[in-house]
Amino acid sequence: MTRRQRVTGIVSLAVASVVFILPFLFIFINAAKTPAEASQPSCAMPNEWQLRQNLVDVVQVRDDALLLAYFNSIVITAGAMTLLVILAAMVGYVLQRRPTPFSKFVEFVALAGLMILPAVVPTIWVLQQVNLFKTIHGMILIQVAYGLSFRILLFRAFISLIPRDLDEAAIVDGATPVQAFFRVILPLLTPLSLTVIVVQSITIFNDCTHPLHYLPGPDNITVQLTLHTFQSQFTSQLNLLFMNILLITIPPLLVFVVFDRQIVAGMTSGAVKG
Repeated sequence: MTRRQRVTGIVSLAVASVVFILPFLFIFINAAKTPAEASQPSCAMPNEWQLRQNLVDVVQVRDDALLLAYFNSIVITAGAMTLLVILAAMVGYVLQRRPTPFSKFVEFVALAGLMILPAVVPTIWVLQQVNLFKTIHGMILIQVAYGLSFRILLFRAFISLIPRDLDEAAIVDGATPVQAFFRVILPLLTPLSLTVIVVQSITIFNDCTHPLHYLPGPDNITVQLTLHTFQSQFTSQLNLLFMNILLITIPPLLVFVVFDRQIVAGMTSGAVKG
């Protein structure tokens, strides 16, 4: 490694530290302050550390609404990701392995789903007609519908790198097409599936707009909507707001730390065809 490369690496790490670490430290410091100190947020250390008390206050506010929000967000994220990965992989497999006029139409619909923006009012009307408005499972289907188009095209491109001989060998051995998919093809999609799960689950977990439109009601609150609890037109509890931000930031951060290598593997696998 040359001196220039070493200097460039150090500078890049320094810039990344400023961009990603300093905001987290800013949130952590202000989450540990008293209400008076947090009323003017800054990077100054608190005179009185109140981290534990702020944590208890945030959890207990509105009859433990944060715990309910965590439960709702986890259920929505887990349900949506399960359906999203399975449906996207299956549709992508059929589009790649069975190029018929109908599959071309489905591919066109998937592309249209990327270009056409979703309309809120018609979507609410449809959910009301099928009794899914203000329900957790309705929110799961909304997340699946909004994320399915791109994932179908992603899985289709990845499956094109898998030799057809594997499908044919499984069928010759007596497997049905469904068994060949779940026992042979789907395990080979693990790197891509993990990448989709990690990236999309964080997007769904941090989603604020869709639950606000399609999942109103105090019993359906999600983690991002709890931020409105501590700031309104007339009152602001910035120390509790920063603590709430800290609590809902930690899970996505841990997911990225734990699955960092899987994300890189999923993004690079298939880049070079063997």
